Amino acid sequence: MIFGHYTEEALACAAALINTADGDDELLPDVAALDDFVERWGWTGRRDRSPAELHGVQALRAQLRRFWQLDERGVVELVNEMLRDAHALPQLVKHDHWDYHLHATSPEAPLATRIAVDIAMAVIDVVRAKELGRLRLCEYPGCSNVVVDLSRNRSKRFCDAGCGNRAAVAAYRARQAGKPEPADEPVHELRWLEGEQPAKPPRASGKPRRSS
Repeated sequence: MIFGHYTEEALACAAALINTADGDDELLPDVAALDDFVERWGWTGRRDRSPAELHGVQALRAQLRRFWQLDERGVVELVNEMLRDAHALPQLVKHDHWDYHLHATSPEAPLATRIAVDIAMAVIDVVRAKELGRLRLCEYPGCSNVVVDLSRNRSKRFCDAGCGNRAAVAAYRARQAGKPEPADEPVHELRWLEGEQPAKPPRASGKPRRSS
């Protein structure tokens, strides 16, 4: 385990949420889909189950994607901004099946606020460990999904939406055809230089519980 359990859960949840904004495909289209997401990631606390709540979570995705785009200074500024705007006050809590962990918002805060703060708290651990390089983009051509690489040897190259399988199939077909396999060079290079913010490329079509 690279980070603590709660940090890794929050980072994985962040990536999953960001990747629901899939180019022209909306993978979080309605309240029912949000209900499924909340259940899958184990979020507790207040639920409004309203269009406003859905839109708040949808809007959060672009903000969270910036953690994958900014340099260290920018990430720190974004973390502080999100915590400040939410009036975050970290406290140790224990509930449901979760052992003691940090909450920085009330369980009655809006869902989008709780998600934002929980993920911002997780990113603090990434920054302090100097591990922002583990937040990267999927290397499959045309895919703009984000990836959290929690492998010990930093070997995760593809997102969890089937790109790894597609890359393996492409490599197999290339071998069968006697063609060179696709280069191992990443398609998306994140430039961790001050002030650089790569734009999100268009998404290609055809892609196949955390508490607060």
